[in-house]
Amino acid sequence: MKSYLAKSKKSTAIRELLEETLEILESVGIPVVSKALRGREKMAMSFLAVSGVKKEWREIRSIESNNYLTTGQIIKFINLNFEEEIPKGSYDDIRRKDLKLLTVANLVENSDSKGRDTNDPTRGYALNPDFRQLLRSYKTESWEQNVSVFNQSRESLAEALQRKRNLAKIPVSLPNGKALQLSLGDHNLLQKAIVEEFLPRFGGNSSVLYIGDTTNKSLHLEEAKLKELNFFELSHDKLPDVVAYLESKNWLFMIEAVHSSGPISEIRMLELKKLLTTCPADLIFVTAFLTRAQFKKWAADIAWESEVWIADNPDHMIHFNGHKFLGAY
Repeated sequence: MKSYLAKSKKSTAIRELLEETLEILESVGIPVVSKALRGREKMAMSFLAVSGVKKEWREIRSIESNNYLTTGQIIKFINLNFEEEIPKGSYDDIRRKDLKLLTVANLVENSDSKGRDTNDPTRGYALNPDFRQLLRSYKTESWEQNVSVFNQSRESLAEALQRKRNLAKIPVSLPNGKALQLSLGDHNLLQKAIVEEFLPRFGGNSSVLYIGDTTNKSLHLEEAKLKELNFFELSHDKLPDVVAYLESKNWLFMIEAVHSSGPISEIRMLELKKLLTTCPADLIFVTAFLTRAQFKKWAADIAWESEVWIADNPDHMIHFNGHKFLGAY
């Protein structure tokens, strides 16, 4: 059996029962491994409480049972049977965390709570009758076949959540045609605008060598080309948000996408120049903003001899001093 609780301190019997529970839940599409160890334990124990199982699966409440447990009763059941001392006042955690995936997947149902608040501790929970019927075949020869039939009639929560995560992405098309998926957020919306709006207008036929997603800093990384340009250590925390190279002019664009963090300031520019002393390309420093209002918040911090681009005015740039428009100094 796959181990879900490798570091659990539970007794052997309880741990085995929890492992079986998590195996069952994963088999019907619950993303068990997305939860931390303690979260897995509490979800499994809450599920067992609703099921009425203390030691063996034959204890599961009958199909005809209409026994809905409140979160307070669930805590009491867990403390009595699974070596726990969960405080009585933790009933909201049971609802919001431990039973959340199970109720969303409709494996556990709420009692009729019409007129009650969502966090009313008198709300009850019980197994979905169809799922309860499936569980009665656990550890029998028909289990795997029954699971397959059960899953065919419903959507896996793990698949639904994965599809939702994929939908909540920002598609970005690089100049070379490569497609990326950035996580949702204003910062990444600005990075998309930099790649798709700024570079075609002001970067010529630039190649994007680096773009860091807010949840994946190395989402797109042309490591070989960056090393060829003597770029600094790629794990360095001073990496700009977007790096692009225009080979025809030997320009290396260092672009900061400012949403909540700072622009290319005098100090930031000095840091980057020191890190790139051996880079043979001319450095172009650009600070990008989504709106003019955001630019105004940071205007006093912008370094001289750098450029500012604002996404809601994509055809124009603000040039901070220097003897020519958009060039290395």
